Amino acid sequence: MKKILIIADGSESRAFLQRLENLDTSENIYHIVYYRDTTLPAKRREQFLYYRFDPTSYIKLAPMIEDIDFFQVMLVLGNKIDMQATYDNLRRVDQQLSIVMLDKWDLHIDDPHTVVLNQHERIANLLSNYLPDIPLWAQNIGLGQGEVMEIKIPFGSAYVYRHVGNIEQKRWRIAAIYRNQKIILPEPKTMLMPDDAILAVGNPNVLKGVYKSIKRQFGQFPHPYGQNTYTFIDMVAMNDSQIELLCNDAMLMHAKLNSKKLIIRVVNPRLGKMLDKLKGYHESASIDVLFDFLNLSMQRIVLGDLEHNSIGLFITDKAFFTHHMLFLYRLKIPILKTGNNGFFNIRHSVVLSEESDKIEQLSSVIFDCASQLGLDISFYDFTADFNEEREKIIEHFENLSKLFEEKVRIIKTDKNPIRELLPQDDFLQFVIFEKKLLEPRWMAFFSTDIEKHYFRFLDKYQLFLPYES
Repeated sequence: MKKILIIADGSESRAFLQRLENLDTSENIYHIVYYRDTTLPAKRREQFLYYRFDPTSYIKLAPMIEDIDFFQVMLVLGNKIDMQATYDNLRRVDQQLSIVMLDKWDLHIDDPHTVVLNQHERIANLLSNYLPDIPLWAQNIGLGQGEVMEIKIPFGSAYVYRHVGNIEQKRWRIAAIYRNQKIILPEPKTMLMPDDAILAVGNPNVLKGVYKSIKRQFGQFPHPYGQNTYTFIDMVAMNDSQIELLCNDAMLMHAKLNSKKLIIRVVNPRLGKMLDKLKGYHESASIDVLFDFLNLSMQRIVLGDLEHNSIGLFITDKAFFTHHMLFLYRLKIPILKTGNNGFFNIRHSVVLSEESDKIEQLSSVIFDCASQLGLDISFYDFTADFNEEREKIIEHFENLSKLFEEKVRIIKTDKNPIRELLPQDDFLQFVIFEKKLLEPRWMAFFSTDIEKHYFRFLDKYQLFLPYES
């Protein structure tokens, strides 16, 4: 059995000893040194041995330390001078004795064998735990560096109604879920609900990002990718009608989305009415028109703009998208490829994908964007046989639909949805922007993967969402 020495005085020590009396302490023997009767608890247990003397007296304390092999000493004293004197006495006897002290005075103790518990910091941390929207991390277990964090899932979070198995957990894990005063050990199929609290374990810096992601609510797109909307205009490669259509679509998206600024980058400017019109856009406080007169490469210009302007959405037309698809893929931000008839004609959005886990991971972005644009969502389920993963994503979309009062149509069909949608021009397609889309198009004709047939809708509006596997 371990022998623990507690040197106690003051109200904190009385509360501590009272708490100790109520715990299962049968594995240890406690030696209590005190010098005021008011310090002692009302009840005393057998494995608690009490000694009344002044611990600031070296002559009285030293023999006890020398005669008994203590595993640990705890100092809980109410007077600064007594604390310092008692600590000095202990160190005179044993330089390596393990000591834990409660510090109310910001003592400067530099000792590898002493744990200093700063009372002011502990109280401040405890009070901050009761503030809303503040990360709650474990301080008294593990490393105490934020590697264990409790996060509440708020109503409207991008994580509500998501299955644990479909939440990307790199360098962190959901260890437990607290719901209705009960603990749930999560399985991949476990769904997160509003007002759940998750116990997350992982790299402290990663958990800070997870916390922000969970607390981020709908109505924020193009966040978390960036704050601003961006479009690129080459006045040599584009005619006036193409430029005007792209600018109109970009301004409409900027107005409807939570976009801080619309940045219009113009290269190869040429004199004329369109140039004057572009300059006129700059009069708006939320639109920046940037002209390039240095004949720099497109990639260098775009990368520079992205680096300095927090771009969250890149809007471009079919010609630019098809010619620079690999470059756009590598940007890892959403790309809106415009259609032929103007975005004001768009009435609903569609999701065509057989990869349920990826769709669920991007569902918050899809719902956020569709909600801000005022578009219903049509989710096509064209799998003939029962598929558990498919049923999970359908359940997920239906729950989000109820939560955010956003209409979602689950269209179950055994027909090819591409043929059904080709004659229509009033929809926005959400596309998972994966590397497989960069394969030569002729290969897609031999594939049953519907996502590889994205090019069938190149004349229509498509929002390509980046996905990291």
